[in-house]
Amino acid sequence: MATRVIAARCRNIYGLKKKPHGLRNFCSSGDPGSVPLSQPLPSLPVPQYATVSNQTYDTKITTLENGLKVTSENKFGHFCTVGVLVDSGSRHEVEFPSGISHFLEKLAFNSTARFGNRDDILQQLEKYGGICDCQSSRDTIMYAVSADRKEVEPVVSLLSDVVLKPNITELEIEDTRRAIQFELEDLNMRPDPEPLLTELIHAAAFRDNTVGLPKLCPPDNILQIDQTTLFNYLSLHYVPSRMVLAGVGVKHEALVEAANKYIVGNKASWEGQGRYPVKMVDESIAQYTGGMRQLEKDMSNISLGPNKFPELTHVVIGLESCSYNEPDFIPFAVLNMMMGGGGSFSAGGPGKGMYTRLYLNVLNRYHWMYNATAYHHSYEDTGLFCIHASAHPTEVRELVGVLVREFVRMAGPVGGVELSRAKTQLQSMLMMNLEARPIVFEDIGRQVLNNSARKTPQEFCDMIAAVTEEDIRRVARRMLETKPSVAALGDLRQLHSYEDIQTGLASRDGQMPRRFTLFR
Repeated sequence: MATRVIAARCRNIYGLKKKPHGLRNFCSSGDPGSVPLSQPLPSLPVPQYATVSNQTYDTKITTLENGLKVTSENKFGHFCTVGVLVDSGSRHEVEFPSGISHFLEKLAFNSTARFGNRDDILQQLEKYGGICDCQSSRDTIMYAVSADRKEVEPVVSLLSDVVLKPNITELEIEDTRRAIQFELEDLNMRPDPEPLLTELIHAAAFRDNTVGLPKLCPPDNILQIDQTTLFNYLSLHYVPSRMVLAGVGVKHEALVEAANKYIVGNKASWEGQGRYPVKMVDESIAQYTGGMRQLEKDMSNISLGPNKFPELTHVVIGLESCSYNEPDFIPFAVLNMMMGGGGSFSAGGPGKGMYTRLYLNVLNRYHWMYNATAYHHSYEDTGLFCIHASAHPTEVRELVGVLVREFVRMAGPVGGVELSRAKTQLQSMLMMNLEARPIVFEDIGRQVLNNSARKTPQEFCDMIAAVTEEDIRRVARRMLETKPSVAALGDLRQLHSYEDIQTGLASRDGQMPRRFTLFR
């Protein structure tokens, strides 16, 4: 009742006529029924439709007078990603206590010569709608900021302070020690042991050298790493010739101008701090050794809560592949996609990856297999192709035999349909990933840091399309000629010996040697 009264008063005030029941006036002038749907409504602006543009965004590279490379690619959008990539990682820590890169990652975006603490940096970034991040790997450390594309100059100024002028106070080092200690304890308690297995398989494959050195700080080194050690490392590796300033969604000229203003000639905080004991950067080439690393661990009570997590033993078998600079890198990437794999339960819906070899030949045939996944780690001078699988400890012997047979079958016949599917899936994944601005930033920065140039996505797609069945068999045979690397975690009483695994991989059919015993 009240609603009808209010409506009647409004009609009286504004001179509106009551419409017949069921009719509403959508047109401000004339009868709406008299305007054809093929014409714009009267008194409304003409719509502007989006059109396909022929504009292309090319990657531009400039080398400054101090050796710093500046690279960028303009991209549509209101935000940009700008960052510094350094040719520095755990592989360069031969002369230092392992774990320095882990420390530097945690210490990033703390106090500098211009900012008193991390909060001051974050408050400054908030003015530009920005966020920051730092990630370290075995061969690269990356500092990145995403912010409004109009604020390139202040972002580069902030990055220059963070990378070249960190204070690294004793208080910050103590906080970092506690953070790393907590992270290591957390990794040992997680049901998913993938970070630990990655460490183990690299340590087995490249024993005590380059990419085989630990990425995570060993517990014994947490108290050894201090400000002097960190500044010594920074003085050798954080030099302009080992750095790339990369930007996506920015104008190249503006990025070069900001780099000349804030980075060129900017004195680092570790300069003039005295002499350091280590004088040279380690440029060792990775030496693949093969081998076995085992970590006995009780996985029976790994899960907290009412639903008990099944007790699993995890095994990774790897063989040497190739570096990302070699022509065989693309066939190895296609082989990795063709092997595929995943968990026994697919969270991505029906059919997700179900036609890969590890699904068809392993997960669909062996109900006791909880996981089987292929990985390909590739670096500047080497690579490692792995399969990670997990099952109950009583099935470990059979699990190893299944993995060995799958490795040997890689060098056998390749179906045209499965190869075509793997190539299409790899091309699709490549293009989908490059839709994200931060991934484009990392791709540009890494390529320019390692090769001083960038291959376009179309070039990679063309190379993927050119892979043949013979290429897959050839790289598989090349891989099988190397010594195996094995990493195992959990209850390992049923695990095959390293020699048995090596013998199985060398056989034609992948059969493991039989061992007769009166006891199981």
